[in-house]
Amino acid sequence: MQEDIHFMQQALKEAKRAFEEEEIPVGAIVVMNNTIIGRGYNQVEKLNDPTAHAEMIALTSAFNYLGSKYLPEASIYITVEPCLMCAGALYWSKIGKIIFGAIDEKNGSISRPPFSNQPQLSPFHPKTIVVKGVLQEECAQLMKLFFKSRR
Repeated sequence: MQEDIHFMQQALKEAKRAFEEEEIPVGAIVVMNNTIIGRGYNQVEKLNDPTAHAEMIALTSAFNYLGSKYLPEASIYITVEPCLMCAGALYWSKIGKIIFGAIDEKNGSISRPPFSNQPQLSPFHPKTIVVKGVLQEECAQLMKLFFKSRR
């Protein structure tokens, strides 16, 4: 659990970078053998690209680092539950473990039907382990602060 907290804190640093750049504050890091091999934060506005989510950027960074398109031995730490687009990318990466902080009831991949009311279903690879709620409050607070400042 200490390891998960440590790496989620690193993902939060990425989310804070997004916040500072006036992006929705989501951060992600990919870890393998206790080493960060990919980092990302939301850059949708900066890159004018709706696919420039933290997870997508972190995954691409990890693929480039390893020279591989699969990450079965890696874990990804994400400050907010991944959306369906990112869930698809995570599925195809065959990532070993997904750890996320805040639940996203509006856009999350597993907090909405059909996955929310059929827990035996998952948008992730069948071998992927999913852990929810690591530093959930800290991750959620950053999102709340961002949207409060926009209203």
